[in-house]
Amino acid sequence: MKDIDVIAVLQDPVRRRLYEYVAAQGREVGRNEAAEAVGVARTLAAHHLDRLAEAGLLESGSRRLTGRSGPGAGRPAKVYTRALVERSVSLPARDYRTAAELLAEVAEEAGLDAGLCAAARRRGEALRGAAAPCGDLAEAMGLLAARGYEPHIEAGEEGEGGEGGEGGLGGVVRMRNCPFHTVAERFPPLVCGMNLALLEGLIGTDGPVRARMDARPGECCVVVEVSKTNEH
Repeated sequence: MKDIDVIAVLQDPVRRRLYEYVAAQGREVGRNEAAEAVGVARTLAAHHLDRLAEAGLLESGSRRLTGRSGPGAGRPAKVYTRALVERSVSLPARDYRTAAELLAEVAEEAGLDAGLCAAARRRGEALRGAAAPCGDLAEAMGLLAARGYEPHIEAGEEGEGGEGGEGGLGGVVRMRNCPFHTVAERFPPLVCGMNLALLEGLIGTDGPVRARMDARPGECCVVVEVSKTNEH
C-alpha cells in the first residue's frame, strides 16, 4: 500500500481517534480499552483497529489481559501498538530524507559536530523567540508537543510530591517520538547531539528546566527535567 493510501485510511474520524489513542499510550492497547476511550462500540472499534493494522499503521498481537495464566485465565485478547514504520507524503515528490542523510554523512566525516550543535541551539532560541526560558515542565511539554515530540511524564513520576514547580508536574519528561528518527538511526551521535542542542535553545539553559541526554530504545534520546539546582 502506498503511503498516500495509508494516510488516507486516517480520514475516518473514529479511525483517526483510535489511532491517536493507541499511539499516545506507548504500550499495548486492547479493543475494550480503545473503544471506551473514544466512546464507540467494541465491534466498531475492532473493525477500525484491524483496518489500521492492515494498513500498517498499527501492529497487532494477542495476550491475556488478566495477567493470569493456566486454566481459567481466559482467552488471549487482541492488542495493538503503533507501528514504527514512518509514513510521509509530498506532492510533488520530494526527497528531503536523502538530502538530510548526505548532509549528516558529510558533517560527521568532517567533524562538524560542534558547528552543527551551535546552529541547532541558535535555531531553538529563534523558535522560542522573545519568550523566557521554560518555567516548569508543563510549559516545556507544551513546546515539545507542538514540535511533534509526543512528550509524557515517565510512569510513576507525576502527581503528589513532584518537584515540577507551578505546573504541578515532577519527574522526567520523556518523548515517544523523535522527529529526526530516520537520520538519527544512521548517525546517532551527530543527530542526537544536534537534537539536544536544539531543545536546549528551545527550552532555555538558564531557567528551572533543562534538557539532557538519556537514550532509551524506542524513544527520543533527550529527556527534560527540573534542574537539580532549582528543586528546592
